[in-house]
Amino acid sequence: MTATTRFGYGTNGFGDHPLEDALAVLADLGYQGVGLTLDPRHLDPFADDLPRRLGRLAKLLDRLGLAVVIETGGRYVLDPWRKHQPVLMSPQGAQRRVDLLLRAVRIAAELGAESVSFWSGTAPAGTPEQTVWDRLLAGCATVVEAAENAGVTLGFEPEPGMFIDTLDAYDELHRRLDGPRALGLTLDIGHCRCLEPRPVADCVRRSADRLVNVQIEDMRRGTHEHLEFGSGEIDFPPVLSALADTGYQGLVCVELPRHSHAAPDVARRSLDFLRAAETRARAAARGAAA
Repeated sequence: MTATTRFGYGTNGFGDHPLEDALAVLADLGYQGVGLTLDPRHLDPFADDLPRRLGRLAKLLDRLGLAVVIETGGRYVLDPWRKHQPVLMSPQGAQRRVDLLLRAVRIAAELGAESVSFWSGTAPAGTPEQTVWDRLLAGCATVVEAAENAGVTLGFEPEPGMFIDTLDAYDELHRRLDGPRALGLTLDIGHCRCLEPRPVADCVRRSADRLVNVQIEDMRRGTHEHLEFGSGEIDFPPVLSALADTGYQGLVCVELPRHSHAAPDVARRSLDFLRAAETRARAAARGAAA
């Protein structure tokens, strides 16, 4: 275990801060990157003056020394009444989700983002499985083509409760799309503990060849609740060792979207915890090599 992990923090955990303030706090705390969720609070992908905003944001990120990944899981970006709707498989409105993802690709290209993360959404009730697959594949294919043309990397995230919810399901999606190189994997460490049958560190190793983005938080088996570190069941030093051993060099962004009420303190505690866990991981690696 040699390289130091590049830790970031998701802006969805700073919902009460203006974006500029959130980025300044994260840089002051020592984070090296940010998972930037597109939403009206921080960066509205539908804003009329988006090019101007992106120009200013690119300069700010550079000045603060923050790398960025683009997250597209804003709760009410497309529908003020229904969280995370419409989705790629919706009978009406799927094109609006595709449009959002295409905008995310363009934003990523403008900001030099390391990846764009997205998910499938939930399958519409009563829809035949083949129809769900057909709609999902069509939407993904459009986004993949745009990403390839723009030189942007995509990270597809398996999400508990959604149609693509596990690593096996992601593998099936990737296979059905004929294995596009632009479509990598966003791995949420907590989700591995929540749903996957294997130990979390094994999930990291299994994902090594497609891993382009990592989200991290604590979680318990069978409960999809993003918890502060130390409040769940994950043993983090082996997870960080696995990430280092696989050669992953991307951001590892803390994902605590329900902690905005205490964002600076939570962000500080999170980074302290992760750095301590990394120190323990390094000590364990030295002990094993002795």
